[in-house]
Amino acid sequence: DSLLQENYFPTMMSVTAASLSLARRCFSANAPAMAAAADPIQELFVEKIRDYSSKKVAMEGAMVDATESTQLELQNELDKVAKAYGGGAGIDMAAFPEFKFEEPTIDPINIAQ
Repeated sequence: DSLLQENYFPTMMSVTAASLSLARRCFSANAPAMAAAADPIQELFVEKIRDYSSKKVAMEGAMVDATESTQLELQNELDKVAKAYGGGAGIDMAAFPEFKFEEPTIDPINIAQ
């Protein structure tokens, strides 16, 4: 019984020590300082993402920084896809299709004969 406890105790100590070491690293006093010291390229990337986000909100869902030719090209591609898949004037391609199933006509079978 004591042999089992002796083998189990060092394992528990190593798990505890590893947990404390991890906690010290994750919650150290240096973490806020390290977060503030960002890479300049990363800072530019974040700035561009924020700029794009504000433009996207201003455009209300339309393409950001799109020229007239880009919008015309997009509309042509959407029309081509709609034509290929059964769309057309007055058909909403974003709506779920409505299925209409009709009962098939079944010929009567006379089993008595």
